[in-house]
Formats: sequence, structure tokens, C-alpha cells
Amino acid sequence: MKILVLSDTHGYIDERILHYAKIADQVWHAGDIGNIDVINQISKVSKLKIVYGNIDSSKLRIGLEKFIFFKVEKFNVLITHIYNKKLFNEIRSNNNIDSNFSNILVCGHSHILKIKFYKNFNTLLINPGAIGKKGFHKKRTMVSFEIKNNDITNMNIIDFGSR
Repeated sequence: MKILVLSDTHGYIDERILHYAKIADQVWHAGDIGNIDVINQISKVSKLKIVYGNIDSSKLRIGLEKFIFFKVEKFNVLITHIYNKKLFNEIRSNNNIDSNFSNILVCGHSHILKIKFYKNFNTLLINPGAIGKKGFHKKRTMVSFEIKNNDITNMNIIDFGSR
């Protein structure tokens, strides 16, 4: 399964972003969407899993969640806009997550690209940075990878260059 991870579009979507969305089996968006057009355009070309962020209006938040939790093969996946260790631990305990399972935590908000494995939590943190043009970030980035046979492969940073 090919996954595209993005965040902080802030209402911006273009053909380059949609190109990567089209070749993904799923797009995971970690919030600060900006407007409904972003959701509509990505949804036309790929399966979208999305949460709202702190800049998203109450109207845009209708039908969206602050976080979503789901499983892909052996992975427990949590997508939220703002990472909160307490929230993560609550979700893990409320969903009876077996410690033998690996976890993927996707977040946004900081506009800073970060991919890090936390061995003590058996969790891969993915913050794809910001792909939109609003904010303080200097580069626009997304992340892609594959989940195949209970393994994460082909992890790539997609660098769109200066905003």
C-alpha cells in the first residue's frame, strides 16, 4: 500500500501535490486543511484519511475528527494535528493496543519535517512538514512510503523547494 502523508495545506493545492496523491493508495492529511477544495480535490484522486487542525473553521470541521485511529496490517496508525503524548497514551489504552504491535503517529502543526522512531514506544513519528504556502517554513515537504508485508519500505521525503 502506497501512502502519501501531508499536512498544513492552509487552503493550497496544486497539480504537483495531486500528482503524488494520484499514485498513492491512501493520502493521510494531518490537518490545517484551510478549505473544502483541498478535501474535494484529493478525494477525487485517492482515498483520503484526514483530521482537522487549529486553523480550520467550525464549518470545515463538520464531519472531521481531531484525531483518527485505524489499523493497516500490523500497524496502529494515529493521525492528529497537534501531537500530545497524553492523548496518544489515552488512545493506546482505550483501544487495547497490544504492545507487540508497531505504531505510526502522524502529526502536523509545527511546519517542521520530522521522521523519528521512538524505540521505547515502538512508534514511528511522521511529521511531513508543511506543503502549503502560508507559515514560517522555508521549504514545502511531504512524505511517502509503502506498507508491504507488515513492513515500512521506500520512505521518501518529497521536497517541493522554497515556498
